Amino acid sequence: MKAFYFLLQAFAWIAALLFVAVGCMLTYEVLARYLFVAPTIWASELSQLCLIWGTMLAMPWLLKAGRHIAVDALTDQLSPGWRRACHVVAIGFVAVFSILVAWKGGGIFYDSFERGRTSGSMLDLPMWISELSVPVGFALLFVQALIELGQKPKSGDHEAVVME
Repeated sequence: MKAFYFLLQAFAWIAALLFVAVGCMLTYEVLARYLFVAPTIWASELSQLCLIWGTMLAMPWLLKAGRHIAVDALTDQLSPGWRRACHVVAIGFVAVFSILVAWKGGGIFYDSFERGRTSGSMLDLPMWISELSVPVGFALLFVQALIELGQKPKSGDHEAVVME
């Protein structure tokens, strides 16, 4: 379990770095395009790739940290038993949805990899590079959802959770 949490923490930091890289790439693109009239062929596509991978890698850590969007105004008023029941149903939906998306996304990734599909842009990146993020991210989210099913619901002070 510690190894999995270490992996989630590492992926969360990688996601954060990818989001910083997006900001740097797009800033460079704007400067290059409007100040020097020399747009790049790579900034837009690579920033999209970083956003996709960053989002997919961050999902399981966000679930672990209790940072996914939650409407808890009603559930926080429930008794612990009902709160637990709502938690199990919600996380159960996350688990089922995650494994379905991971399975379907894996098929899409494999098809693109096998056929050699590319983005068709000037950079012409292989499509499987971005498509691989979906089965990886959702498989990790599925595992974290299974772990969450065995834990009590998070409520109250969400601000106490920090990236260590």
